[in-house]
Amino acid sequence: MKGLILSGGKGTRLRPLTFTQAKQLVPVANKPVLFYGIEALKEAGISDIGIIVGDTKDEIKQATGDGSRWDLNITYIEQEAPLGLAHAVKISEEFLKDEHFVMYLGDNILKSGITSLVEEFQQKKPNSLILLTEVPNPQMFGVAELEGGRVVRLVEKPKKPASNLALVGVYMFDAHIYEAVKAIKPSWRNELEITDAIQYLVEHGFEVQPHLVTGWWKDTGKLEDILEANRLILETLSGSNLGHVDDTSKINGQVVIEQGVSVKNSIIRGPVIIGENSEITDSYIGPFTSIQNNCKIILTEIEHSIVLEKSEIVEVGSRIDESLIGREVKIFKCPPKPSVYRFMVGDKSEIGIK
Repeated sequence: MKGLILSGGKGTRLRPLTFTQAKQLVPVANKPVLFYGIEALKEAGISDIGIIVGDTKDEIKQATGDGSRWDLNITYIEQEAPLGLAHAVKISEEFLKDEHFVMYLGDNILKSGITSLVEEFQQKKPNSLILLTEVPNPQMFGVAELEGGRVVRLVEKPKKPASNLALVGVYMFDAHIYEAVKAIKPSWRNELEITDAIQYLVEHGFEVQPHLVTGWWKDTGKLEDILEANRLILETLSGSNLGHVDDTSKINGQVVIEQGVSVKNSIIRGPVIIGENSEITDSYIGPFTSIQNNCKIILTEIEHSIVLEKSEIVEVGSRIDESLIGREVKIFKCPPKPSVYRFMVGDKSEIGIK
């Protein structure tokens, strides 16, 4: 069985951050989102993976390499434009051949992994296995209608959803999917929709088996979802300290402090992860915060946020909360002090606050 990870989207909902960084490489708990998908496939016993890439292909390739760090073989498949998930399957036929495969959206994280789902697919041998979960806003997703536990209809981002069962970003197919993706036409978005391809399978008598996801799942395409995924992953970490914490600092809860980190006269309340060679001085780092490598946080309070590598936040007068701060960003205080700040800042930005 092979794996196909889609990593070609533009990440428009995360701009300006994604003007300079692939959305699949935005870190959750200091690990790129894409790596969670790769590791899920690896844990399920899949060792041959194709990654669909687009405009950010060079960045994706540099970060992921040939797969050897996971003892995997990775092949890159270039998509000329974001023409839909079914189009990604269509252009991958030469790589996938006649093998069954898992398609995994590269900006998704599934708590429970996919090992048991792959085993179910291999044992029951339907033509397709789709993952579904209940959501409060189904109009934002592909939506499935079930009758008696059977899939009868799928619609991509319906204006009037017939159910609240959204398609999770993991799909399993056999080779009959190629017939479907070649038969369907582009949607109103000018994309070949995977929902239309699965609907083709349903209407032509192929077996499409639904599976309701019980654990959490996150599509990290929006700021609030990235922060929520960061929170959920941090809650699973065990604390460790490979850096230096001085006697005036206090560490509470599960806090991961990596090599070269310096913590001086600060309070850190976990769950928190602080990347290598970062400096925390005279600051408060609150729960659900991830700070990447080579950052400086001085005279600042921050919680429920993500700070990317080589950023500096110095003497901010109010607490930073629910923020995603890009690479090599500088945030510093200029008097007089305002009462509240909230940031979503792109890479290499510099902000002076009055």
